[in-house]
Amino acid sequence: MSPYCYLVDDKRIKKIIDSSANLRDRATILGKKLTEDCSNIEWAYNPLDYAWDIHKKYIELYSGLGAKTVILGMNPGHGMGNTGIPFGCPEQVNKYLKIKDIKIKKIKKMHPKRTVYGLKCNKPEISGRRIWGLIKDIYGEPRNAFTKIYVMNHFPLWMFDKKGRNITPDKLPSAASKTILELCDSTVLEIANALEAEKVIAVGNYAEKRVQKIISEEKDSNVELKKIPHPSPANPLSNKEEGAIWRKIVTAAMP
Repeated sequence: MSPYCYLVDDKRIKKIIDSSANLRDRATILGKKLTEDCSNIEWAYNPLDYAWDIHKKYIELYSGLGAKTVILGMNPGHGMGNTGIPFGCPEQVNKYLKIKDIKIKKIKKMHPKRTVYGLKCNKPEISGRRIWGLIKDIYGEPRNAFTKIYVMNHFPLWMFDKKGRNITPDKLPSAASKTILELCDSTVLEIANALEAEKVIAVGNYAEKRVQKIISEEKDSNVELKKIPHPSPANPLSNKEEGAIWRKIVTAAMP
């Protein structure tokens, strides 16, 4: 039996579901437009669409527990691309977040190098393993962690070029991406307001820049912004001393 007693805010959960559903629906349309307007984007998967039932369960379980700190990532990688959950390493979603046995919608057409398996995917995502593993070390069980933090991404689409190489939103032409980036900014703001967030921890440079823009456009904003290094193995800092330096920096930023 858990030693903790949790109060669940159903109104907060509904606001976040509604905001995320709006992002889901509009991103599907805007993603198609990106593939038409951007020469480097051939594919734009929307995990909020095909993995919506999983993402909705994540919101229902964990967004209403009182967190005042948002951990904001950039966009889906392999983890969220399969599970619909930010940094959603399949093993962590199953074992730590305890979200299981929910099927994704069938995707009509997929890149042969980017097959989506949903929660049945057996390939771990290192970034997700690192961030959820550290959250577990700091806070213990997820229902306790989410009284302190809520994890989300800024940009909802998992994008590739013709060869299946990952394209991140910072590589998009500014003119073609203006509408969807503004939609993402407004969604982050809506969810932060629903949480009554006091702090945003940006994971990497892209997330930091988007939060700086959001805060600068909000009058009387008292939200504290901190940045942590990205846990990706492509980031040399996250690998130093077997990840000890990265864990120390991130732990210091946590509430």
